Amino acid sequence: MTLKECYEAIGGNYEEVVGRLRSERLIQKFTLKFLDDKSLELLKRSLREENYEEAFRAAHTIKGICQNLSFDRLLASDSALTEALRDGKSPEADSLAAQVFADYEATVSAIRTFQASLG
Repeated sequence: MTLKECYEAIGGNYEEVVGRLRSERLIQKFTLKFLDDKSLELLKRSLREENYEEAFRAAHTIKGICQNLSFDRLLASDSALTEALRDGKSPEADSLAAQVFADYEATVSAIRTFQASLG
């Protein structure tokens, strides 16, 4: 799997991130680094503990990473969740969180497939 194919699998915008980072080596580095990010774990724990301020910060962090790396599908679902948590938990937060979790897992799965193809 190429990096561009990985971006296609995750619903990302490869051309946009190339325009931003200008180097496939940098894109690959930061894409693989995404696997080490702990923001999703913090988001899940914060939601479980009903700490919506912390959940908002975790969702906002994910949003920023997705913007920088042009992970558009995850960015869209996470942006909606971020807004749903901005002033505490809104009624739609649970269903939005479920979509973020699914999109996040799909993103991680594609990145791991790409990582495995590197040898």
